[in-house]
Order: sequence, then C-alpha cells, then structure tokens
Amino acid sequence: MLQPNKRAQLAAVWFKRDLRSVDHQPLTAAAQSGAPVLPLYIAEPDWWAQPDMSGRQWAFISETLHELREDLQSLGQPLVVRTGDVVKVLSELHAEFGLCAVYAHEEIGGAWTFERDKRVSAWLAQQGIALHEYQQGGVVRRLKSRNGWAKRWDATMAQAITEAPSLSPIATIDPGPIPDASKLGLPQDPCPERQPGGRSHGLERLQSFISDRGAPYRKAMSSPAAGALACSRISPYLAWGALSMREVAQTTWARQRELKQAPPRSTGPWRGAMVSFSGRLHWRCHFMQKLEDEPRLEFNNLHAAYDGLRPKSPDATRLAAWCAGETGLPFVDACMRALSSSGWMNFRMRAMLTAVASYHLWLDWRLPGEHLARLFTDYEPGIHWPQIQMQSGTTGINTIRIYNPIKQGYDQDPNGDFVRRWIPELAAVPDEFIHEPWKWDQSGMVLDRRYPFPIVDHLKAAKEARQKIWGVRGGSGFRRKADQIQEKHGSRKSGMPMTGRRPRKKSPKADSAQLSLGLEGETP
Repeated sequence: MLQPNKRAQLAAVWFKRDLRSVDHQPLTAAAQSGAPVLPLYIAEPDWWAQPDMSGRQWAFISETLHELREDLQSLGQPLVVRTGDVVKVLSELHAEFGLCAVYAHEEIGGAWTFERDKRVSAWLAQQGIALHEYQQGGVVRRLKSRNGWAKRWDATMAQAITEAPSLSPIATIDPGPIPDASKLGLPQDPCPERQPGGRSHGLERLQSFISDRGAPYRKAMSSPAAGALACSRISPYLAWGALSMREVAQTTWARQRELKQAPPRSTGPWRGAMVSFSGRLHWRCHFMQKLEDEPRLEFNNLHAAYDGLRPKSPDATRLAAWCAGETGLPFVDACMRALSSSGWMNFRMRAMLTAVASYHLWLDWRLPGEHLARLFTDYEPGIHWPQIQMQSGTTGINTIRIYNPIKQGYDQDPNGDFVRRWIPELAAVPDEFIHEPWKWDQSGMVLDRRYPFPIVDHLKAAKEARQKIWGVRGGSGFRRKADQIQEKHGSRKSGMPMTGRRPRKKSPKADSAQLSLGLEGETP
C-alpha cells in the first residue's frame, strides 16, 4: 500500500475531453507501465471563467464524472478529482506521492487550453516527469499537408478498440469531491431539456439511433423538431469523450455491413441514413483539424480581406435581441429559445442562427459565437469556430449562404407547431401568418405588446449583406489568398466546395457539406 512522502512514483492519467475508460490509450499505456495508476480529473476555475464556457456544460461533465468514477472504481481505483490550477495540483501531488509520468490525450481545444497545456508541459519537463500524449480521434497534430488525410482517418478509426484495464487501488489518496457549478464561479444556467451526462446515456443514444430512431435521418435532420428525434444526439458524448470517435465509427460500419447483407427492399431508408451519418463523422474531424492547423481562426477572420467589414463592437440592441430570441423573426426566435432550453439544435438551424446574426443583423461573429458556444452542451471548439466563420462568410473559400429566415420557417415548420411551442405569445396567430405575423390583420393584438416587430427588414438586410460580402471577394489579391487557404484547409474529397468564386451552380452534395453545422449538432 502506498504511503505519503515515500516517492511512490505514480503514473497519472490526466482526463480532459476523454471521460471514459474504454478505448482510452493513455489509461491503457499507464496501466501497462507497471507503475500505480492515478486517474485524475482537474476542474479548473480559470477555464470555466472563459466566455465560451457555461454551467450547463459543467452539469453535463459533472454527471459524466460521477459515472466515470464508478466505472474506474470497478476497475480498482476511483477517479481522483481536484479543483484548481493544473500545475499547482500536479505539483502538490508530486510533492506528496511522487509522479513518474503523466499520460494524456492531445486536446483539440481553444487558445486557453492550448496555453495551459504548454505550461503543464514546461513544468513537467522541469521536474523530469515524462509526458506521454496520444492522438484522440482523427485530428493529427503538426500535420504538414491535408493530402491523404481521409485515408489516414479511416486507418485510425479501424484500429482495435482497447478494453478498460484493471487498476491497483491507491488507498492513501482521497478521491475528492466533484465540485458543483458555484465552486467554479459559474452562474446558474437552467437548461431543463438538457441531455443527461454519462457514458451509459451516450451508448444508449448511439444504439437507439442505429437500430431504431435513425431511419428518417436524411429527411428529418433539417427540421429542428423532427431532427431532435431522428438525429443521433450523441454529439455531447463525443464532445466530452464519454464515447470515442473510433467506437462510433466502428459501430456505424458494423451497421452498414449488416444492412448490405439484407435484401434492399427490407432496409428502407436505412442504407442512405447510415451513409450520410458515416460521412458526417469524417466532417467532424475535418473541421477540428482546421483549428488545430490554424488556432488564430478562433479570434481572427480566416481571410484577412474581411477584417473591418463588420463593426468590431456589435450593435448592442441587435445582439441582445438575437441572444434572447426577441428579433421579431418567429422561426429564428423559436430556434434560439429551443436551444437555450435544451442545449442542442440541429445543424441547419445552427447555421441559420449564425447567418442571421452575421448577415441580417450585421454583427461581428465573435460575440454571437461565444453566446452559441455557451448554449451548446456539445460545444467543441475545433468544430464551432471554423463553422461560425464558414456560416459568417469570412473563410474566403466557402459559398456564401444567406438563409431566408422566413422561408426556413415555412419549409421546416409549415404548420407553426414548433414556433407556437417556443413562442406562446403567438399562439393566437393563424397558421397562414405564424411566420409573418405582421401580415395578419389583427397583428396589433400581439406585436409590440407581447412580441416585437422584426428588428430588421430581412430581405433588405440580406441584399445589403450580400453586396458587401461579394464586394470584398472582388478585391485585389483576394483570390490568391483564398487559394492558399484552400490548399491548407480544403477537403480533398471530390464534390466539396473548393473556391471563393461565385458559384455557377451549387451541387446538392456541396451544399450539404456547407450546411453541416454539426453531426446534428456540433459535429459536421
């Protein structure tokens, strides 16, 4: 049994966005090292003080940590949790018990976690403690070229899934409490329809999707109501690592093999659904690779020609109305309110919300991006920021997509059921006017009383935004820089959008890729 101050030389496994024991290379490697394994999670108040983090995200993580602790306890050693700065926590553990190595996954996070990781690495080197980092998912660190990336992704996903290893108990170490949100300085963040955290819930969502719920996936994914049922809903479990991408990919492939062996008439829409879903697993890592390769796009326009196009300090009234679901555009507001209540929204509506903020309201994408990040329980920086820029038209290589928010309402919610659920102020408005209540002859009963008039003329605003965006693309040197961005970040798959030129004809395949603001969520 370990004793304090005896330099026991523990192998610490630092859990970050990988809250599971299965298919966890650092945990397996640490167990094979021969040293006692210290499974460690550090809750960092400074990280949770960042403007893209929120209480709903911590609530999901906290539930996942409780389940992970029970899982690791069954393997021999429960999860140890500490609250504070990572270097300080590791220093204290090293002083008391001795650390011989730290094992961790590479984290594809934002600028704050990247700088924290550099501090940790420097401290470990100073102490002579080995750091062993492992690739998680399909994102490649220090990638020199996108050529061959898709094949490399396939090979990585095909690797064997490791079972959870047995661990030896460390009786002298207090597991410590899993802090509540207030201990991390997080304000109350009610999210009544949030998905529960924990690996078991992620496994259930995955299995129910591929065997039951996912048949109408292709058709239903564009609707916020139908998509909530027919989409996989595994995005938060992937974002925080309760499930591994490899597990999901191999489960999907197994389902595809099963469908291939069945008579075509018996499979209905299932084959197409799994093809689409499998493609979005690729796109998830494709977008994460963008942030890994160019971290500055979390804060700066990918194409510098767009610098200064929108005011850096956004119109406070417009931003507040958009955040609160009070723009006067019913379908937009319904989507924002649904997202606020559930922490999830389907990919097309995420794209629409971003487009309305960036084009119709002409807001710089950073503050709206932070607001959406806080609302998403499946917030994945590597997907979020490249997608925010893509939907805001600042990448220089993607087709400009300015959604008509009224048309989207008619297309995705023809009877107004979704709008009425989330905007009860419009309950009395007839179906034919639900998406344009200002056209109803009795609109005075509602508008400017219980619900606002539109904050902008959406058609006029879209026209002005389109002219400004395309005006930039015609500037000197734009094309040359766009080609450089494409070479570094563009997909090598045929049919995907490749240039910043005004498209002659948009293919359905290309449009699908451009619209994907998430594997039904934060995953493309």
